[in-house]
Amino acid sequence: MPVLFTPNGAITLWETVTEALNGKHILDKSSPWSESMGNQVISDCLNLSQQPDLQPYDCPFDDEGTITQSLNLISQGILENIYTDKKIAYKLGIENTGNGFRPSLGSYPTPDLVNLVVNSGNLSQPELIKGLKQGIIVDQILGGGADISGDFSFNIDLGYLVQDGEIVGRIKDSMLAGNVYQALQQVEAIGDDRLWSASCYTPSIIIGGLSVIST
Repeated sequence: MPVLFTPNGAITLWETVTEALNGKHILDKSSPWSESMGNQVISDCLNLSQQPDLQPYDCPFDDEGTITQSLNLISQGILENIYTDKKIAYKLGIENTGNGFRPSLGSYPTPDLVNLVVNSGNLSQPELIKGLKQGIIVDQILGGGADISGDFSFNIDLGYLVQDGEIVGRIKDSMLAGNVYQALQQVEAIGDDRLWSASCYTPSIIIGGLSVIST
């Protein structure tokens, strides 16, 4: 069933992608994209980048004193870059991207992304909804999202049923299941309604092929 993730709902997908792009996970081979540089990893309609100069979450330096930089992470679905701190970059034998941040004052720096930006489409959210013959809208989920494997099964906290392009009511006691990486290969449409969700700037997105379980 097609699922429309609002910007609030879509952050669940991008959190997993962010982990897959982390140089630390590339180094220890826990990322499914450890050997995928230059390969198609998600739908060719998606472009993901780091843009550290965007307000209100601009960040000119990381906690190691390195200048942060704009990065084309995924272009037309192809993996182009990962992000690192100094130590991980050295171990991988690549240039440091300036993404070394301390999770807390007593911690050593570790790779973390700054301002993940997802490309927008050319359809408004009402137009996306109108194009759904039957589907659901996911705005909020209960609990955490997927781990780095990409597999997820979460309860929908705030969602709506769509029939013939119209919202016909809220849904409850429903669960959404699938795999983030597979889901992002089945993108059907992207909205023009980008919003900040934490430090991720993302539009609404329609994904097909997900399983919806409801009582």
